[in-house]
Amino acid sequence: MTSTISDPYFQHLFAERIGGADYGKGTEIYKFEKIKRAKRKTQADHPERQLLDFGIGENDEMAPSNVRQRMADEISRPENRGYADNGIASFKEAVARFMQRNFGVAVDPAREINHCIGSKTALAMLPACFINPGDITLMTVPGYPVAGTHTHYYGGAVYKLPLSAENDFLPDLPAIPVDVRRRAKLLVLNYPNSPTGKVATREFYEQVIEFARTNQIVVVQDAAHVVLSFSGQPLSFLSVPGAKDVGVEIHSLSKGFNMIGWRLGWVCGHERIVQALADVKDNSDSGQFIAIQKAAVTALDDDSIPAQIRGKYRRRMEKLVKALTACGFVCRMPGGSYFLYTRAPRGVEGGPTFDSAEAASQYLITQHSIVTVPWDDAGPFLRFSVTYEAADEAAEDALMAETVKRLTAIRLIF
Repeated sequence: MTSTISDPYFQHLFAERIGGADYGKGTEIYKFEKIKRAKRKTQADHPERQLLDFGIGENDEMAPSNVRQRMADEISRPENRGYADNGIASFKEAVARFMQRNFGVAVDPAREINHCIGSKTALAMLPACFINPGDITLMTVPGYPVAGTHTHYYGGAVYKLPLSAENDFLPDLPAIPVDVRRRAKLLVLNYPNSPTGKVATREFYEQVIEFARTNQIVVVQDAAHVVLSFSGQPLSFLSVPGAKDVGVEIHSLSKGFNMIGWRLGWVCGHERIVQALADVKDNSDSGQFIAIQKAAVTALDDDSIPAQIRGKYRRRMEKLVKALTACGFVCRMPGGSYFLYTRAPRGVEGGPTFDSAEAASQYLITQHSIVTVPWDDAGPFLRFSVTYEAADEAAEDALMAETVKRLTAIRLIF
């Protein structure tokens, strides 16, 4: 590639994994950035119109007061000032207690648990433990892309498993070609699923375990939303016999504890996989601030926290399902998460038609100040989040009333 006068001398030195010599020259806009730009524009163009923001994907409340107080107490203690490396014992012990109480899962805090600076970093690091050039990571779509991105960084490939309504938003494992199975090293799952809200069953996890054993594949189950399970008791992958023999589960304090920005989670499961993650992590970071880990102990030992958060988002989700159904959307209460995943409209009576969920989403944002997140990976769907800001139930009800009023007036076609 011929350098232009504006190119730095090192333009041709960028790694191919991030674009090579063309790095920084692309014009494609990331989906969430496109949504942010559209939000800013509609707010500038229509300051008189309330923004109905169902696109937010993070909790709308601060961490509980007892957790914040523990943080305040710990932040000035000199013994917390140093590197945490692979985590402090008291945090791992609190995780072990939490897993036993909530899921009936026994994990050894010293050998089968390791903290991570949010679940995102664990998903980024685990491919480094297994993926060589030519290897495959099996990933469900739509979904969180981080493990796939890092698979590509290591010269691997991603085989996408579409989550369709026809298959109840579960991957069709038997349909994976034999040659793909032979090259596959990792199967990355996420239940309760983001964005579909599907909750895995014990029978599905049994199928996953058998699939992993037969094909010698490591399972990585992302359980970031597990405490936000609405249909029955939350189910951990590790509670199913044999799961610990084939993989690990990643947990987060973000969704279920209102600790989004605190960046803390953990990986638990087979001790050899946990150790591999810890070794990679040792060469990537020096651990999360010890005061945050100690505050998390307070959170993990207080089961009223996830119970309250789960109750709040269940209430909001029930209201949203009722509101959208009244406007013509075909939707039902999800099994978990704070996301509602519903088929996108095809157009507007007497108005534009939409060839994709992204087109529908952009129309709703720019023309009506209604923010959603589009997914076109397995059919055109919109994701509505119930993490919008509302001070109380009366404010929630007012927001739902405005949503119904505005969507009904649009006269969407499905």
